[in-house]
Amino acid sequence: MELICPAGTMGAFRAAVDAGADAVYCGFRDATNARNFPGLNFSRAELGEAVAHARTRGARTFVAINTFPTAGDAATWRSAVDDAVELGADALILADIGLLDYAARTHPGVRRHLSVQAAASNVDSIRYFVESFGVKRVVLPRVLTVAEVAAITAAAACETEVFAFGGLCVMAEGRCQLSSYVTGQSPNMNGVCSPASHVTYRDEGETVVSRLGDLTVDRFAPGVPAGYPTLCKGRFRTDRSEGYLFEEPVSLDAYELLPELKRAGVSALKIEGRQRGRAYVEQVVRRFRAAIDALGHAGRAPPGDLAAMSEGQAMTTGAYRKTWR
Repeated sequence: MELICPAGTMGAFRAAVDAGADAVYCGFRDATNARNFPGLNFSRAELGEAVAHARTRGARTFVAINTFPTAGDAATWRSAVDDAVELGADALILADIGLLDYAARTHPGVRRHLSVQAAASNVDSIRYFVESFGVKRVVLPRVLTVAEVAAITAAAACETEVFAFGGLCVMAEGRCQLSSYVTGQSPNMNGVCSPASHVTYRDEGETVVSRLGDLTVDRFAPGVPAGYPTLCKGRFRTDRSEGYLFEEPVSLDAYELLPELKRAGVSALKIEGRQRGRAYVEQVVRRFRAAIDALGHAGRAPPGDLAAMSEGQAMTTGAYRKTWR
């Protein structure tokens, strides 16, 4: 299985390559990128430098152009495709069907990967993208069990890539409307989820309250780290109970499931975290590099612990085992 690793800065990019990534995914510093956070991502010149560095180490560079173009401004997204190809991208990670069509017609020789933002989670939808736009790989949403991943991989006419570590989106990627509802900015259109400009914290006695826009997302008792207010990971109140939607906000860690994912036939494991620093990237990549290499020789991954790199210092296998279903 290939190891696909994140980079939001040049430092993180170098760390990923040097730690053993088979490929690094990144994006431009604009709205074409679903991780369009201040201070992150790449200029055109920086991307060219990153591609060159990756090639010296035998690694590849995937460019995520995975938001959906706004009406009347397709040129911005098409230029991103053209520039990524010119700068030597080994694959384009795309979600929008219009942009996929443009890339297939204009740059037929460049690999097209289907972003998780396209939310393709069944064989029929994946075949549509493969047959219509020549997609070579699909990044599967984090809502599938291992058995479902195996069934899709066996029937799909392309490679599959799955998330192995990092932030756990509990919604169907590409279809989340929560941020749009509260802030007017969409993670699928504006490249931002819980935009920093709308985030506030305030003290209420000894309790820390986190808010997004006008909504309270969570309350933290004294001594409890106040997490970033993401709506789907906040607490909800219903007529029956008050609590988190599925489970407490924790990170996905499929480390113990690597043998199962290998048997499922997936082609690549993806590490989430383009907004994270180089220390996170280096430690996570080294751990998964060692695990994948060990699987190829001894049949099992060596023990490892990345709790310090996780959200809330805790981890889950998430939907892969769906203990909350």
